[in-house]
Amino acid sequence: MSEAKITKKNNSTSEIRLNKLLAERGLTSRRGADKLIAEGLVTVNGKKVYELGIKVNEHTDSISVDGTPLRGKNQNLYIMFHKPKNVITSMSDPLGRTTVADYMTAVPGRVFPIGRLDWDSEGLLIMTNDGEFANKVMHPKTEVTKTYHVKLNGQPRPDQIEKLYKGVSIPGGGKVKAKLVEKIKMAKTREQKTSEKHDWYKIIITEGKNHQVREMFKKIGFDVMKLQRVAIGKLKLGQLERGELVYLNDAAVERIFIQDLPNDTYIKKADRKNDDDGAPKTRDEKPVRRLNPRIEKAAAAKKAPKKELAHVTKKNFYRELNKKNATE
Repeated sequence: MSEAKITKKNNSTSEIRLNKLLAERGLTSRRGADKLIAEGLVTVNGKKVYELGIKVNEHTDSISVDGTPLRGKNQNLYIMFHKPKNVITSMSDPLGRTTVADYMTAVPGRVFPIGRLDWDSEGLLIMTNDGEFANKVMHPKTEVTKTYHVKLNGQPRPDQIEKLYKGVSIPGGGKVKAKLVEKIKMAKTREQKTSEKHDWYKIIITEGKNHQVREMFKKIGFDVMKLQRVAIGKLKLGQLERGELVYLNDAAVERIFIQDLPNDTYIKKADRKNDDDGAPKTRDEKPVRRLNPRIEKAAAAKKAPKKELAHVTKKNFYRELNKKNATE
């Protein structure tokens, strides 16, 4: 359908992109709205539309999605859900398998998941009806951190873990890097048992490629036996039981956009930009720690006098001190 057939008002402020309107009404994300439009599932004033950039008047145009009229504005909902294993991250499944929608029956409104967790993975999943918010969380420029605990079918060497920092290429996702990878010790419980042969690792990433964490470890020769997402930004799963959900207030929502990275995160010199003279950093340099600015300043102050008397040994300390007093 041509854009000219859609009712327009002289006041251009009443017009809005169709995909943005669908996202604002909590139907799906902008990307999901584009897919609905491209598939011909959206009608405006009784006519199917296929143009992704089309604008509509939310007050006067009659809009339907898959035959259902677009509902009016409602209160935005933000939910933290602990997805169990063997649950599909979808609102429906043609095969009749259990989906996250089965846990949302008591939610006062239609919500959808932001991103996804594999069927055999568990952990933190954000549900919402706010399409704009979902788009912001998933956008690569936002660099929202996602933290996972994974159990491997072996024990990686340090040089193998180093490859995850430098970046590995995964199928369909290109080159991806880890922001942090560290070995952790899981507490022995009835549900979670430690093993001397299988290491647990904490890994933090900012991308959201399909099967990314599993594919990254597979690239260095290990299969992920268990995977749990424990945090998105600084919003943490905590003690929330599997299958349970909690509604998030504004303060909790804001924590999603705070990167959950420690001050001493390793930064690879090889990944830095070239020096001012244009000489690139060598790939075999050891990682250095990035400290809190206050700690760096205090450390520099302590190091200053040591550099002045670096040549003074214990044996000739008093002799050098007398020389210094004489010159003063």
